[in-house]
Amino acid sequence: MAQLLSAVQKITRREGSRTSYQDLDNTGTTSSSNSDRHHIVSPDDDYCSRVVEEIEMASVSVVPDDTFTVTQAVNALGFGRFQVKLSLFTGLCWMADSMEMTILSVLSPALHCEWHISRYQQALTTTVVFLGMMLSSTFWGNLSDRYGRKQALTLCAVLLFYYGLLSSLAPNFLWLLFLRGLVGFAIGCVPQSVTLYAEFLPTKQRAKCVVLLDCFWALGACFEVLLALLVMPTFGWKWLLALSTAPLLAFALITPWLPESARFHVASGHPDRALATIQQIAADNGKPMLLGRLVMDDASSSSNPSLRGRTRDLLCPELRRTSLLLWFIWTSCAFCYYGVVLMTTELFESSGTTHCSTPFPGLLNSSSSNSQPFVGRLWAGLGLHPVQTCTADCRELTTHDYVDLLWTTLAEFPGIFATIFVIERFGRKGTMAVQFIVFAVCVCFLFICTENRIFLTTMLFLARGIIAGVFQAAYVYTPEVYPTPLRAVGVGTCSAMARLGAMVTPYVAQVLMQASLLLATAVYGVVALMAAIACFLLPIETKGHDMKESVQKK
Repeated sequence: MAQLLSAVQKITRREGSRTSYQDLDNTGTTSSSNSDRHHIVSPDDDYCSRVVEEIEMASVSVVPDDTFTVTQAVNALGFGRFQVKLSLFTGLCWMADSMEMTILSVLSPALHCEWHISRYQQALTTTVVFLGMMLSSTFWGNLSDRYGRKQALTLCAVLLFYYGLLSSLAPNFLWLLFLRGLVGFAIGCVPQSVTLYAEFLPTKQRAKCVVLLDCFWALGACFEVLLALLVMPTFGWKWLLALSTAPLLAFALITPWLPESARFHVASGHPDRALATIQQIAADNGKPMLLGRLVMDDASSSSNPSLRGRTRDLLCPELRRTSLLLWFIWTSCAFCYYGVVLMTTELFESSGTTHCSTPFPGLLNSSSSNSQPFVGRLWAGLGLHPVQTCTADCRELTTHDYVDLLWTTLAEFPGIFATIFVIERFGRKGTMAVQFIVFAVCVCFLFICTENRIFLTTMLFLARGIIAGVFQAAYVYTPEVYPTPLRAVGVGTCSAMARLGAMVTPYVAQVLMQASLLLATAVYGVVALMAAIACFLLPIETKGHDMKESVQKK
């Protein structure tokens, strides 16, 4: 406003008393009619054009047509105190999610020893959480697109804390499965915090900030391992489950202060609310508010919630290829990531009592049946040697195991910074593809059955760091490629497909690995290579592009 008055006063002094401030709108008394103004260029018209030009040069916040969009506002107001607060709020949500996920790698071995559950039941303990997440992810995405990101996250925080606390009171295995499934249902909303966060980030900082958000995930995982180290030897897994809900309670208490997405307000036909949010951003960041009127980029807004967040719209001709490829990429990413997490405790648990044996030994035993000598000769004819596997009986995790688990968890930090360095130079697609390939190479070294803990920890460290970077790159790309009316449901469906991969991975990392380490790690390597190909086939590169407000029709 000061710049505006300064420009007007300077030109007014230069023009003398010939005109008045009313001439800024051409509303002063003139001798010409309205129709004449379209044909005659008067001195007043020239004066007004100079005023507008002077004002535009004096203030970078003004756009030529005196209007601005949410994207222009967010870019103009930049990254400041508002985004820092939102980073902490969103990061707390991610810490809580990370702790609930990390607990799975500690809970299964504990239940195996205390309740003597089988390997398949251990895998089911993990699968039921991801089943709940898969079934609810699309529901939460639809809810977020229709009624707002803030409303969905508030409900999620309350339910997650409630069911997480009840899980610590489970009297038997069936009750534990049921309650952990409900925990998974609530966790399905957590990816919407990234949707909310990304919609408030300027284009230049978006990728870096979303990737750095994974620092909170890594901190939550490290905190859970340290908590398990302190609690498990003395109080057991029930106390661990109860104490792990502390970040959930903190997040539930701060949700009233979460801002609602300005993009959501505009897309739902409430520009006044979006303008109030933008004014809050300007005040928090200490920037002057933009001049002009808030408008949509196009006519995609709708006040009817039923027209927003429709899952079938993700398969429209313009988005079909992108959606199908992203679903496979997210499935593969979660399959590989949680596979590494679960394999870590499985390999550490077995390393103390490791013995290398042949998988399916009956196949190579010539005295078992008439068909088995043929199979043995077939293996030999193909040049295949008996595969070494690592197996173990019940053994509780020791302090050494938790320390090594902590080291592999810390691998996510180098993965985060490597992703930040690469993603803005080579783009989102190239980053994900290359990281999938590097992950496949790291997994190949796990073919070796060894009792060398340093070698094992190093390979798991590298594999987890790389696949964590892939996950964050996917979280950057997905909100960018979908328009505002479909952004939350797009992220939600991708998250649902990720949980499908996470549901399957326990049967590879905890069951198949007991039969053959080679087969289990080969599965992860092949899936990673297929996902790398899918990344190269994505039709859109979002690097340096603004977030879309609607589907661009062909």
